Amino acid sequence: MLTSLAALGIALEGAEEAGATTELLDIKQLSLPMYDPADTHPPHSVLKMCDRIHAAAGLIWSSPMYKGTITGSFKNALDWLKLLGDRSMAGGALGLQGVNTMEFVVRALRGWSVPLVMPIAQAWKAFDEYGIPQDSQLTEQLHAVGREVTRGSWLEPPTEEDAARAEAEIGPLSDGEAKSS
Repeated sequence: MLTSLAALGIALEGAEEAGATTELLDIKQLSLPMYDPADTHPPHSVLKMCDRIHAAAGLIWSSPMYKGTITGSFKNALDWLKLLGDRSMAGGALGLQGVNTMEFVVRALRGWSVPLVMPIAQAWKAFDEYGIPQDSQLTEQLHAVGREVTRGSWLEPPTEEDAARAEAEIGPLSDGEAKSS
């Protein structure tokens, strides 16, 4: 079992402990084709993934780190989430580079990222061949991530008016504003 998939499963257990209903979407099982921005008729597997993600109150993402960042297949799945563009989405040191990449994607999708993150240094050593953590503290930390995402998903999402007002307030400065500051 992949360690990132095992970690995700444990974090979902924590979410369930906090009262969430969970579903694990395994990228391998989704069999997503390569993202094509020109594709106006995406396949059923893509639409099904996007529908499930749109319906979710919270998401927990997990990816192995390759070359210091998320995997190509995970990035491909995130690229397909551009189909959600018209739907409201507001609402170990090296491991941190991958976490930062995921957080940038969350912000680009107008999502909210919980402050608690769990990069797992040397993940190949942290789990046995069956995906069982070698340390009970790791299990508890992953459960804590699941609980935090569950709590965050219960927050009242901003309205479209709130989001538009916030976006207008953080717009780029005009030349005159920039010169006067």
